[in-house]
Amino acid sequence: MNTDLSPIDRAKFVAAKRAAQYVRSGMKVGLGTGSTAAWLVQCLGEMIRDEGLQIKGVPTSSRTAQLAKDVGIEVISLDEAKSLDLTIDGADEYDAELNLIKGGGGALLQEKIVATASERMVVIADASKKVETLGAFPLPIEVIPFGWQTSKALVEEALIGMDVLGRTTSLRMNGDAPYVTDEGNHILDLHLNRIGDARQLSIVLNQIPGIVENGLFIDICDTVVIGFGDGKVQVHDMNTDEVEESRFDFVEKDNIFADVED
Repeated sequence: MNTDLSPIDRAKFVAAKRAAQYVRSGMKVGLGTGSTAAWLVQCLGEMIRDEGLQIKGVPTSSRTAQLAKDVGIEVISLDEAKSLDLTIDGADEYDAELNLIKGGGGALLQEKIVATASERMVVIADASKKVETLGAFPLPIEVIPFGWQTSKALVEEALIGMDVLGRTTSLRMNGDAPYVTDEGNHILDLHLNRIGDARQLSIVLNQIPGIVENGLFIDICDTVVIGFGDGKVQVHDMNTDEVEESRFDFVEKDNIFADVED
């Protein structure tokens, strides 16, 4: 591991390295999307090359699918897999109950489908992602293009009755054009600042016509692996409510993760 990495990249790396220990040969593994999940894919590729690991990966985006193929992971569809042993993914926020906000990378729909098809979901994150209350990170919701402005208005109306601090919504852009997901949909980002009842909000949002899915992951995550810039790793298991701590030492060698970008 190259010691020239920034503290945040070191934190992402050690979280990914620790989470990779959950993966065993023969598993069908959901592969998340985003910069932290990309480190995990690279770690698994290294294990395939150096340790003979044999797995089948179900990626949650076209970007992850290409990266997985590049590092030697056999990629299959969720329909082929039917069910998964494990999904490892990042998160934009998580709270003490391991509820999440996801979707900053634009893949929340596939991420939620893959995660709920898994026996276990492990989230990898740096320590900055932990919050007392969800909502500081904008909540993404995926919306079909047809009538999206009407759906947006309905969302804003619904937020009036929700326990949130902010109610600003914005269409996610990609340059001068709306951002388009792998399913051909748009994303609305809800700037809520604080979400008082995430479970209720999730139910209300998914009842609005045109909304495909929202980025609140409630009762889905089982374990969070938190990385720190000094190599420390904490594992919080929701099932046992235990916190395990370990540490990875950084050594100078070729940096196989140099192509991982935020």
